[in-house]
Amino acid sequence: MTGSVSPGAELLADGNIHVYGAMRGRALAGIKGDTKARVFCLQMTAEMVSIAGQYRVCEDLRREPLWGTAVQFSLSGDVLNITRL
Repeated sequence: MTGSVSPGAELLADGNIHVYGAMRGRALAGIKGDTKARVFCLQMTAEMVSIAGQYRVCEDLRREPLWGTAVQFSLSGDVLNITRL
């Protein structure tokens, strides 16, 4: 997606999600179980991010030091990881 995702909006994909702007809504990647799916965003301020059913909500995400920065979400086992882009 080019641009930002509004609060309350939802992006769903079988594979990866790319947001070239602020991610304020919900991003659900790998909805059919693809554990290798990723979520990329230039400004992580999301309400929720999920990969293959593993998710984190904004209450948890706001505690992250990378809140508001460019990040990548990936899945390792049952753990949703956040790394700086």
